[in-house]
Amino acid sequence: MTDPIPSSLARRRFLGRALAAGGGLMLGLYADISSGADGEVAKPIVAADHAEFVPNAFIRIAPDGVVTLISKQPEIGQGIKTSLPMVLAEELEIDWKDVRIVQGDLNPIYGSQSAGGSTSTPTNYNDFHRLGATARTMLVQAAALTWNVPIGECRAADGAVLHANSGRKLGYGALVARAATLPLPDPKQVLLKDPANYKLLGTRIGGVDNVALLTGKPLFGIDVKLPGMVYATYEKCPVLGGKAVSANLDQIKALPGVRDAFIVDSDNRNLRGLLSGVAIVANSTWAAFSARKQLKVQWDEGSGANHSWAGFVAKAADVGPKAGETVLRKDGDIDAAFGKAAKTVTATYTYPFVSHASIEPQNCTAWFKPADGTMELWAPTQNPGAGQDLVASVLHIPKEKISLHMTRAGGGFGRRLSADYVIEAAAIAKRVDAPVKLTWSREDDLQHDHFRAGGFHFLRAGLDADGHVTAWHNHFVTFGNPVERDGKIVLQPGSGGSLSGDEFPGRWVANYLLEQSALECSIPMGPWRAPGSNVFAWVFHSFIDELAHAAGRDPLAFRLDLLGDKEVIPASDARGLPYNVGRMKHVLQQVAEKSDWGKRKFARGQGQGIACHFSHRGYIAQVAEVTVSKKGVLKVDRVVVVSDIGAQIVNLSGAENQVQGSVVDGLSTLMFAELDIEHGRIVQSNFDNYPLLRIADTPTRIDVHFLKTDFPVTGLGEPALPPLAPAVCNAIFAATGKRVRQLPLSRSDLSWS
Repeated sequence: MTDPIPSSLARRRFLGRALAAGGGLMLGLYADISSGADGEVAKPIVAADHAEFVPNAFIRIAPDGVVTLISKQPEIGQGIKTSLPMVLAEELEIDWKDVRIVQGDLNPIYGSQSAGGSTSTPTNYNDFHRLGATARTMLVQAAALTWNVPIGECRAADGAVLHANSGRKLGYGALVARAATLPLPDPKQVLLKDPANYKLLGTRIGGVDNVALLTGKPLFGIDVKLPGMVYATYEKCPVLGGKAVSANLDQIKALPGVRDAFIVDSDNRNLRGLLSGVAIVANSTWAAFSARKQLKVQWDEGSGANHSWAGFVAKAADVGPKAGETVLRKDGDIDAAFGKAAKTVTATYTYPFVSHASIEPQNCTAWFKPADGTMELWAPTQNPGAGQDLVASVLHIPKEKISLHMTRAGGGFGRRLSADYVIEAAAIAKRVDAPVKLTWSREDDLQHDHFRAGGFHFLRAGLDADGHVTAWHNHFVTFGNPVERDGKIVLQPGSGGSLSGDEFPGRWVANYLLEQSALECSIPMGPWRAPGSNVFAWVFHSFIDELAHAAGRDPLAFRLDLLGDKEVIPASDARGLPYNVGRMKHVLQQVAEKSDWGKRKFARGQGQGIACHFSHRGYIAQVAEVTVSKKGVLKVDRVVVVSDIGAQIVNLSGAENQVQGSVVDGLSTLMFAELDIEHGRIVQSNFDNYPLLRIADTPTRIDVHFLKTDFPVTGLGEPALPPLAPAVCNAIFAATGKRVRQLPLSRSDLSWS
């Protein structure tokens, strides 16, 4: 074992506690952001009695040798419940088959608990290594003291400590009492494992919930059952942002199985918070849903009833050719550059609002106990802290009286970062003397989502005589919700609806102008997998492909040339991220090699397309190979993906799954996903008119390659998705000569002759 803990890791405070049944050793970690103190490990103690275990730490080793690891992050299908405990187990030198994983509830001792932005791995990876290594060091020290031998003669392996000279061996269970009495080891004594000696990390490990999933065990929020529980549904105005005025509540209350029905009033202007609606509480979800069919509500629809997608398209067409409301970046002399350009290319790219379409609809179980004023919540959430905060602020319940249990989520993709379904359940529970499970219908989920924002990009670029980009102008027309700021109503662009001036090629073209205008809407918007990048990659890397062909150059060579020779491009301000050009060039070159780019001849109707994108700290390049029939039927034959997400793949099986899932999800959204808006209402209501990709339409082959580089480990749930759409659309152009500038693909005629 080599490599003492880097000083950069000393940014977290570590607490050690023993609260295990039978006096087990427990070590915990939490983020002490307010203290500003350097990281330290606090001394663990042994419980004096058989105290009930409270999940306030990450590692528990019982006297019988069973090792229990707490998974603190929300599990939404990304595999974090398996991968982060793998880091602990690696440093602990424990066999994976001897590990038990427990999902932790929301608890301040765990530090940040959220799953979004592909941050779960990079924000915890180093800390978890140190935590596991500290526990291992203390166990080795305990064994050395027990045998009265130098610690250097002892080593940990497979859940035990071995003494090489005598051949003696003690299992971890026999050491926990002694280890918990030790003073903290000197940080220099806590050595992280050499990655060359990893036994677990980088291997394929099945998900810890796989057996339970396959056998239908209750894991999800929708599975929660409590004694005396009642069931609720919640009807909101079909016009997004409207309010309930009155309803036939007496008639609903008289229906079979109905316990209560009432209006939840809300003046909240936050479209992602508690919205006005009608709650129905019944003996079963079926009874609540059945009664809802007879519900008649008078709505105040508000100004949102005037909004439509057709109207937005018309407004964008009027606004787009004009100057933008806001200049986000301006470099050089854009007018002079276009005046000197040998060739100017223009294009307009359009994409619609889309839904997250999680397979498990939103749900939450809430139990308010008036006797002590506590609120207990069970929710499939990506951001439990946000749910707790929203309930506290809206219902005026102290945060310390709100507990939240995280269930597994049947998909998230950013949707469950919001907490509207949590506050709805809590608001209903305050009126009901019983635990209440609120379940949304599929229609609720599609029509009251926090949608990925639609958008319009009016682009033009100038090329010189040698085919180099000399000017770039983008007028981005996005959407904004009206919010009050400093006493004024302003338009706040939705998540993914605001474009940074640093977005490629914003730091590369000398003469560059990025403008933005917002169209007012009452449609709630929220983060959708790889927010912003999921559409910006399609727009910019499709347009770059247009420029390459207009210049008569190979699309790969054109991109490499555009990236330039600088190794790293700094961010414009402290909020941005530097762009490592070398890493992006590397993945591009590798994906070209793995896909035989430019080495094969394709028949008409077949073609290759290439794209790359940097997002969520990951550098990804993809090549798509497609076949388009003369009638315009698309088949994606192969997608080759090369990823640079740092020095270590944690769980190879999970990482491959994340990339494959990103490709399939990206293709599904590219081909089918769109929401129409009429009179402020979402038209689509279920999977019959909002189709998802079927098995027959998935790529025949997905080749996944990871590059190990000397950079920090990053996440993977999002960065592999953005390059898929432009790679496929560029391949369609290579196959048919038709350029796709409007999403979804179902709106384009791909036929050729």
